[in-house]
Amino acid sequence: MLARVAIRRYLDVERTVRLDDDIDAIFFEASNTKSFENEAARLAFRERWLGRYLRDDPQFAYLAVTPKGNVVGYLVGSVDGPASNRSAEAGGIAAFRDVNKLYPAHLHVNMAPLYRGLGIGGRLIDAFIADARHAEAAGVHVVTGATSANVRFYNRNGFREIARGGPADTLVCLVRAFG
Repeated sequence: MLARVAIRRYLDVERTVRLDDDIDAIFFEASNTKSFENEAARLAFRERWLGRYLRDDPQFAYLAVTPKGNVVGYLVGSVDGPASNRSAEAGGIAAFRDVNKLYPAHLHVNMAPLYRGLGIGGRLIDAFIADARHAEAAGVHVVTGATSANVRFYNRNGFREIARGGPADTLVCLVRAFG
């Protein structure tokens, strides 16, 4: 299964309703937030964590695609830190402002449940890092829940904890230098 899943640039894949549906299904399934007050809140959540990346930084978006064309994972990212003028700073992330200066690139990676644990997410990260290096970013950071299972995933992919923040240190900032 692993070798047959290709990593493709989002810009190189034809935009279809099915593509959007596959990405959205993975996004909402993987999200810790499962319920929304209304459809407007759901759309705003998608925009904050996925949509703005596909719109503003599609050159840093990657898809994991099966031979049949099904999207089974994606990565969206930016070489601009979340505190930049282009992107809204998420609640709790202000604590990591200094980290953003040293590791400005950031990413969000999600996989369909059946494709987790196969190394595909790591391949998505490798594709992003290659392009972020080419764009002369010094490093990448991710912010996630301190007790989240994905902390182990990021550690396996070369990230290390550098800071905690948010209410009662519930958030952790993990970084990976490109040097």
